[in-house]
Amino acid sequence: MKPFIAASLLVLTPLVARAEDDHVTYPGAAGPGKGKNVVLIAGDEEYRSEDCLPMLGKILSQKHGFNCTVLFSVGADGAIDPNAGTSLTHPEALDSADAIVMLIRFRKWPDEAMKHFDDAIKRGVPVIALRTSTHAFQLPGTSAFKNYNGFGKKVLGEQWVSHWGKHKVEAAKGIVETANASDPVLKGVTDVFGNSDVYEAAPPADAKILLRGQVLTGMNPTDAPADYKKKTAGGVEQGINSPMMPVAWTREVKNEAGKTNKVLCTTMGAATDLASEGLRRLVVNGVFWGLGLEVPAKADVQTVGTYEPLMYGFNGAKKGVKPSDHALAPKP
Repeated sequence: MKPFIAASLLVLTPLVARAEDDHVTYPGAAGPGKGKNVVLIAGDEEYRSEDCLPMLGKILSQKHGFNCTVLFSVGADGAIDPNAGTSLTHPEALDSADAIVMLIRFRKWPDEAMKHFDDAIKRGVPVIALRTSTHAFQLPGTSAFKNYNGFGKKVLGEQWVSHWGKHKVEAAKGIVETANASDPVLKGVTDVFGNSDVYEAAPPADAKILLRGQVLTGMNPTDAPADYKKKTAGGVEQGINSPMMPVAWTREVKNEAGKTNKVLCTTMGAATDLASEGLRRLVVNGVFWGLGLEVPAKADVQTVGTYEPLMYGFNGAKKGVKPSDHALAPKP
């Protein structure tokens, strides 16, 4: 009997290892999030979600106790490939998600993967959506879930409209909306800066605006605010910073199943933007708020290990990186 067991273990062990090669998990340490499952979905071609979602998962798990699972788009070789728009690894993790953090763009997931996402939304799972998640899906007309092509407008509160600031030329400061400065999601949120530009956005009246994006004249936080006029997508001329475009807001949206999804959407969120402590804290606070947990006065958002995100741009992802390469470093 003993040789049989040993042989079985030899066979099973590599299977278990391969089963986790396509995603990464960060078990929660001690903290208020203990027992809550956060699923983070990376899948965009431009803003290096494959860099920043693992970083956020490590913070949420190691600093605050959430169990975190990061899902990716991968190629046939198992390496992370943001251009693999039909790929979502281990979508079954969404079945036990208590919250979703997402940075995806024009995904074309098959119905089997979309079913897991749809089920989570219909359960009323809170959603923290970054940057291009306003245009998260580009599903074919044959998809049973093609209605999710309107996810940005219907659920988050805005879709892709335009670059409001000049792309890769004019960075942005996040300016707290004075009327909502006491909102718990803004606890400890200061000095928000992103070197990605401001998106044009007009969230609906039920959205609570938390931050507006001040377009700068350059790519540094010390650069002066821009001062010129341009036309919105609707043809209305306005000053680039008068009024400033909303860049972060919350909503509570009743879904088709009658449940309510709490939503934090920010059009900031490139991996380089998340070098900003204030922006990382906004996202972490959004998870606490979405789950109905008390938001810390100043959440610890110090990165776990080094964080050196690549500059955004199409086809700029590191080659040959496997999801397992984002595993936590073993303790000495």
